[in-house]
Amino acid sequence: MTNVIEARGIEKVFHNGDEETRVLKGIDLTLGQGELVAMVGASGSGKSTLLSIIGLLLRPTAGTLSISGERVDDLSERMRARFRNQRLGFVFQFHHLLPDFTAMENVAFPAAAPGGGISRAMRTRARDLLVRVGLEDRIDFPAARLSGGQKQRVAIARALMNQPDLIIADEPTGNLDRESADRVLDLMREVNREEGATFLICTHDDGVAARCGRRLTLSDGRLTSNVSDPGGFS
Repeated sequence: MTNVIEARGIEKVFHNGDEETRVLKGIDLTLGQGELVAMVGASGSGKSTLLSIIGLLLRPTAGTLSISGERVDDLSERMRARFRNQRLGFVFQFHHLLPDFTAMENVAFPAAAPGGGISRAMRTRARDLLVRVGLEDRIDFPAARLSGGQKQRVAIARALMNQPDLIIADEPTGNLDRESADRVLDLMREVNREEGATFLICTHDDGVAARCGRRLTLSDGRLTSNVSDPGGFS
């Protein structure tokens, strides 16, 4: 199995004047291709910081990070931005859709942004993805007219637009009611199984973590458990 993530000795220290806060304290992590992995931990444990480092939004203070065999922690800012756009997909608690754009335009945006326009091929893929996530009747709806659960499905389709090596989901069900949350998680698991998409899901929800194939637990900036869940794909 190809490793999508290989992180070794990841540390992160924040400075505020003379004050130093060590948030991550030597994280070693491997994530294989096609895995669906949950990352859990109390507030302040370092989950969001680690997710931001893996998503190339923050640089580690120490350690190395490779994604799909390519060393990324020492890339220039320009190359990090390009890698992030082309090789990573993101799903956030708050979907961050452009409200006046249609569902299709939002999905196509990661591919269209570098060139400044949506090509016919981009439109076709975006529409196909929206059909894939069950929104064939909402393709041309402005995002502002969609429900919370529908917006999150658009966000998942958007994350898949560039066929990324890794999809990072930060509390993707945290702003949804239980029924909508279950549907969104079902969709992520379906995409994971059928397309082999690799997911790293940060969550406070034990129900979400229990349905993933592996659970990582962070505590006080350290990875304290890394457990496979044989029931995670039921």
